[in-house]
Amino acid sequence: MEILMAFVIGILFMSATYLMLSKSLLRIIVGTGLLSHGAHMLILTMGGLKRGAAPLLGENAPSYTDPIPQALILTAIVISFGVTAFFLVLAYRAYQELGTDNMDRMRGTEGND
Repeated sequence: MEILMAFVIGILFMSATYLMLSKSLLRIIVGTGLLSHGAHMLILTMGGLKRGAAPLLGENAPSYTDPIPQALILTAIVISFGVTAFFLVLAYRAYQELGTDNMDRMRGTEGND
């Protein structure tokens, strides 16, 4: 199962890198979202895909799952949601001001000679 997850994580990182290298601001935002999802899956896979009982006190189970990767991923999901919302608002405001989402046209180097 870890090998399948490694391939999926690689595909997510590959597509995120491709999207982040494009000129469209919306593609860059989608690329950062895919990159964060790939990082979440990487943390989950490195934590080990184990089957077991929930880590609860008072429960006598032979094996427990590790709650640390799940807590880290939950925190990272909240942070990436906030960053993505900020990027979308910033892109919307830049589109209102400049009329484009092309990164080359947003440089503003025409009158700075």
